[in-house]
This record gives sequence, structure tokens and C-alpha cells, in this order.
Amino acid sequence: MPKFVELWVYLSATPLFGLTATLVVYVLAHAAYSRLGQPPWANPVLWTVVTLAAALVVTDVPYPTYFAGAQFIHFLLGPAVVALAWPLWQRRAELRAHWARLLAVALAGGLAASGTAWLLGWAFGLPDDVIFSLVPKSVTAPVAMGIAEKIGGIPALAAVFAVMTGLVGAIAGKYLFDALRIPATGAGWAARGFALGTTSHGIGAARALQVNADAGAYAGLALGMQVVLASLLIPLAFRLL
Repeated sequence: MPKFVELWVYLSATPLFGLTATLVVYVLAHAAYSRLGQPPWANPVLWTVVTLAAALVVTDVPYPTYFAGAQFIHFLLGPAVVALAWPLWQRRAELRAHWARLLAVALAGGLAASGTAWLLGWAFGLPDDVIFSLVPKSVTAPVAMGIAEKIGGIPALAAVFAVMTGLVGAIAGKYLFDALRIPATGAGWAARGFALGTTSHGIGAARALQVNADAGAYAGLALGMQVVLASLLIPLAFRLL
């Protein structure tokens, strides 16, 4: 046991500790996820976050030490989001034919996501800065942080709300869509994917890509549209109000 503690102390002090720990935990979580038949509740992102957070707390490793190595994965978020454009390029004819409907649905979905967040925060008597951090919860975390900063929220808290929203959508989306009887066939996949990308951004889009190619493509489209629309309209709305 003392040798293990010494090894852990040594590894936690190396720059590659965060990268190695993240990859190992995610690979194990994904293996369990695949073996169980990919149920939403076994989402590997969720269990990777929970496992790493628990490990850092138990071992008293500072988050900056972990992130010093894991920041390479953080850097890869950019290329991963850009890669979502490829499925959209393959479906460009469909997008050109239905762009007006997609834009209208994106506006309605973004308004519903932000509006309900504000109403719930107000109903529960949350402080204004917490409410303003909650409003951009359905936009991908880096953009949500920027929006929160502009409207008087707390960027770090906005990132937490965004990640939690993505995880909840990725886990609960299938059950909600089944309850609403949205078919898991044909155009139903596009509807499911677009709804998931609208409300649960990148984590929801990743889940959609695992399930169906059409769902993943439309989730990526919804994610991109919400980034643009929310970045422009939420600060404008708060400035006018």
C-alpha cells in the first residue's frame, strides 16, 4: 500500500497525469457502456466525469494539476465540433430545401430553453447572477461562459449548468422522445437529433451520433445554430430589457 501511495503521488505530479487518467477512465466507461447495450443511463461521459471528480476529491489532487495534462483533450473539442460539419455537408441538399423551417424551429427551441431557465430561476427565487448563469445552459459550455459574462452571470457557474444540461439531455432524451411517440425511423431521427442538439449541445450531439447518423447530423446542425443565435440574441435581449 505505501508503494502504491508513492506511485500515485509521483504520477499526479507529472504533466501527463490528467491525460492518462481521462483516457483510461473513459475507455473503461465506454467498454462498460458498449457491453450493456449503450443504454442512456450508462453514458460514458457522465461516468467519466463522476469517476474523475471523485478520484480528485479522494486523493486531494488539485484541479489545475489534473488539467495541466488534460488540456490537450480540451483543445481537441474545437476540431471535434468542426468535424460535425461533414455529416451536414453530406445532407446539404436537404438543408437548402428546409432552411426556413430549421431556422424557425431553432429560434423557438432556443427561446424555450432560455426562457424556461429564466422563469424557473425566478420562480425559485435564485439570485440574479445565478439566473443569468442559467439562461445560456443549452449552449455549449465555452459559448455559455462568454454569454454569461456579457449579461452579468458567473462564467464558471454557466459552464457547470451547460455540462449538467448536456448530460441530462443525453440520458433522458430517448425516454422523453419515446414518451412523446417521436418515431425512431426516417424523419423521426432528424427530429430527435435536432431537439437533442438544441437543448443539450455537444454532449447531446455526441449521444445522437452514437445512435443514428441522421440524428447526429441534425444534432450538430442544431448545436451550431444555437451557438450563433444565442450569442447574438441573448445579450441583445438583456440589453433591451
